[in-house]
Amino acid sequence: MIRASICTGEQVAGFKDIHTGAFEEVMLIRHSGDLVEFKERYGIDEEIKKMY
Repeated sequence: MIRASICTGEQVAGFKDIHTGAFEEVMLIRHSGDLVEFKERYGIDEEIKKMY
Protein backbone atom coordinates (compact mmCIF):
# COMPACT_ATOMS: atom_id res chain seq x y z
CA MET A 1 0.00 0.00 0.00
CA ILE A 2 1.14 3.56 -0.65
CA ARG A 3 0.26 6.17 1.95
CA ALA A 4 0.14 9.57 0.25
CA SER A 5 -0.24 13.03 1.75
CA ILE A 6 -2.78 15.24 0.01
CA CYS A 7 -1.04 18.38 1.31
CA THR A 8 2.63 17.67 0.62
CA GLY A 9 2.47 14.90 -1.99
CA GLU A 10 4.83 12.75 0.07
CA GLN A 11 4.39 9.02 -0.59
CA VAL A 12 5.47 6.14 1.65
CA ALA A 13 5.29 2.46 0.69
CA GLY A 14 4.47 -0.10 3.32
CA PHE A 15 2.06 -2.72 4.55
CA LYS A 16 -1.32 -2.39 6.27
CA ASP A 17 -2.32 -5.00 8.84
CA ILE A 18 -5.77 -6.28 7.82
CA HIS A 19 -6.70 -7.04 11.44
CA THR A 20 -5.65 -3.84 13.20
CA GLY A 21 -5.48 -1.35 10.32
CA ALA A 22 -1.98 -0.33 11.44
CA PHE A 23 0.32 0.84 8.64
CA GLU A 24 4.00 -0.16 8.75
CA GLU A 25 6.19 2.21 6.73
CA VAL A 26 8.91 0.50 4.69
CA MET A 27 10.34 3.11 2.32
CA LEU A 28 9.90 6.66 1.09
CA ILE A 29 8.84 6.90 -2.57
CA ARG A 30 10.53 9.91 -4.16
CA HIS A 31 10.34 8.82 -7.81
CA SER A 32 9.07 5.93 -9.95
CA GLY A 33 12.35 4.03 -9.52
CA ASP A 34 11.74 3.78 -5.77
CA LEU A 35 8.33 2.21 -6.41
CA VAL A 36 9.87 -0.31 -8.83
CA GLU A 37 12.51 -1.20 -6.21
CA PHE A 38 9.83 -1.68 -3.51
CA LYS A 39 7.77 -3.96 -5.77
CA GLU A 40 10.82 -6.03 -6.76
CA ARG A 41 12.08 -6.34 -3.19
CA TYR A 42 8.74 -7.74 -1.96
CA GLY A 43 7.71 -9.66 -5.11
CA ILE A 44 4.66 -7.50 -5.85
CA ASP A 45 3.36 -7.75 -9.41
CA GLU A 46 -0.04 -6.06 -9.20
CA GLU A 47 -1.11 -2.42 -8.87
CA ILE A 48 -0.53 -1.00 -5.38
CA LYS A 49 -3.44 0.79 -3.69
CA LYS A 50 -3.04 4.34 -2.39
CA MET A 51 -4.35 5.50 0.96
CA TYR A 52 -4.80 9.25 1.58
